Amino acid sequence: ISFLLLGACCALAGLCYAELASMIPQAGSAYAYSYATLGELVAWIIGWDLILEYAVGNVAVAISWGDYFKSLLGGWFEMPVWLTTGYRTALLSSNPEVHGLLDTAPHVGPIPILVNVPAFAIVALITWLLMLGVRESARANNIMVAVKLIVLTLFIIMGAQHINPANYHPFAPNGFTGIHQGAAIVFFAYIGFDAISTAAEETKNPQRNLPIGILGGLAICTVIYVIIGYVLTGMVPYQQLGTAADPLAFALNATGLTNIAKIVALGAVFSMAAVLLVFQYGQPRIFFAMARDGLLPKWASKVHGKYRTPYITTLLTGLFVALWSLVGDAGETYDLTNIGTLFAFALVCIGVIVLRHTDPERRRPFRVPFVHVVGIAGAGLCIFVMRGLPHLAWVRFGWWLVIGIVLYVLYGFRHSTLRRGTPPVPVEPPPPIAK
Repeated sequence: ISFLLLGACCALAGLCYAELASMIPQAGSAYAYSYATLGELVAWIIGWDLILEYAVGNVAVAISWGDYFKSLLGGWFEMPVWLTTGYRTALLSSNPEVHGLLDTAPHVGPIPILVNVPAFAIVALITWLLMLGVRESARANNIMVAVKLIVLTLFIIMGAQHINPANYHPFAPNGFTGIHQGAAIVFFAYIGFDAISTAAEETKNPQRNLPIGILGGLAICTVIYVIIGYVLTGMVPYQQLGTAADPLAFALNATGLTNIAKIVALGAVFSMAAVLLVFQYGQPRIFFAMARDGLLPKWASKVHGKYRTPYITTLLTGLFVALWSLVGDAGETYDLTNIGTLFAFALVCIGVIVLRHTDPERRRPFRVPFVHVVGIAGAGLCIFVMRGLPHLAWVRFGWWLVIGIVLYVLYGFRHSTLRRGTPPVPVEPPPPIAK
């Protein structure tokens, strides 16, 4: 039910994204749309929030990738636990064995050596691949997505044969409150559909293909998530899944399907690598768009002469994610990522209504039906899901916004191209930055 609620929420936001993407086919995703509809300050806040979605969110994905990678290697090769567990993971863990690594791990003076080498390595690999260009990374992504779909289909077929109907009772043990809070948590699974729009300038016929990609991707993902969730919670009691780092493999092992569990772990490694690639692809292009508008230094908009990619921001984003994933904890990044992304989605829903009134004559290859109903409902649902997040997430988000506004005042406002009379969004899309 949580996935269905989120599917409705993201579908409404996706419709608004699709209209704006068809009108403003520029790199920058929600940032570019907000710049065109709500002004520079709001656009800066959105761009600042999208760092939470793409860069901070990718830290959690990289760490989770490391967990599945360890599960895949289990029985063949065991890495020392202090080389697969970040310092923050051990520090915040309620598991006595994991928390005890603070004392048992090798030390350099008083500092324990606790680093997640697999997470660091996969981020470095993805960053290198993205610096080679869009065509090369797209091929790799297509392969990884194909493997993921095959493995998920295998899980559904095999897992459905081991469903215990008793695990569905009570169906909603924590009532609507549990569904609401669950939706706020699993929203992370939906993050990324807006990454399609960051590639607007590198997409053929973006006015047509972006809406299809956004809405089609959302529909497919929602169906898959609901089926996977139904099978997974039917295989094992839901209470056992909360502590599992790799729940699909855990459920298969618990029902005796150990060989299938290995295959699923392999699929998860490919699947999360694909997510990493999409997120690492999106963040540099948002920096690129912000730098082009003068809100970030000019070097952030530089494109590689040979590969035609924003190589400086790609490298810096990769370095940021790699270092944080080396010592960080996935859990503490999920809520911050979710709240920042939901806030950005809400503003996009508002922006599509604003632009209908401020620029009603602009050509719209895709138009949101019943725009006022869809826009208001989309923004309202996003805010409703945000309310399900813990208080600490709101506090951290508030501080994040304060830091962002301070940076805007100190740099962005003073260097903005808008202050020099440059139009914020060209009427015609600029030439592509990559082939």
